[in-house]
Amino acid sequence: MKKVLIVDDQESMRRALEQEFCPGNGFEVVGSIASSADADLFCFKFSPELVITDVSTAGGASGLDAVAIIRERYPAIKIIVTSGFDEVTNAPRAKELGAHAFIYKSKSIEYFVKVAARVLSGETVFPETRKTPAISSDTPFIGSELEVLQLLCRHMTSKEIGKELCLSEDEVDRMKSDMLAKSGLETVFDLVFQALSAGWISQG
Repeated sequence: MKKVLIVDDQESMRRALEQEFCPGNGFEVVGSIASSADADLFCFKFSPELVITDVSTAGGASGLDAVAIIRERYPAIKIIVTSGFDEVTNAPRAKELGAHAFIYKSKSIEYFVKVAARVLSGETVFPETRKTPAISSDTPFIGSELEVLQLLCRHMTSKEIGKELCLSEDEVDRMKSDMLAKSGLETVFDLVFQALSAGWISQG
């Protein structure tokens, strides 16, 4: 069985990947962690053949930084980078750092397994170049909510969004809370995922 290390700060995503990367599919999960800051240690201790890491992980640790470290210290390990955000620079950056694949989280978990098999057989798998997201007329939000939503889908923090839109960080946080209440979703991650998958934010 192929040994896999999963790195993602969303517990639900880790659990979904753990279930799919199971012995029945030819995999053994040797680690499932929230922060890419710990990836180096887990690679040293458990020698995974494949690492699946999110771009943004717990504690602000960057999955892309982990890619650079792993490629330097453990060149035999294959790496798949994932993201729930439609930030156009992530996939090219991951490829530049030596990752073997990039998958948007809007893809099915089964797709992750298929890509993993291709990567382990020596292929590289990257999406076509994506354009900057544009706002769709189908979104339930209006006014400045649309601007905030678009910037959230570019993986910007409340502070960065506030600076971009001349709003305070507290104002941005209140708007995010209002959008969650309006959409019935629980987290900003869910909001961004829904915006992308439902076409509230479309490719321009």
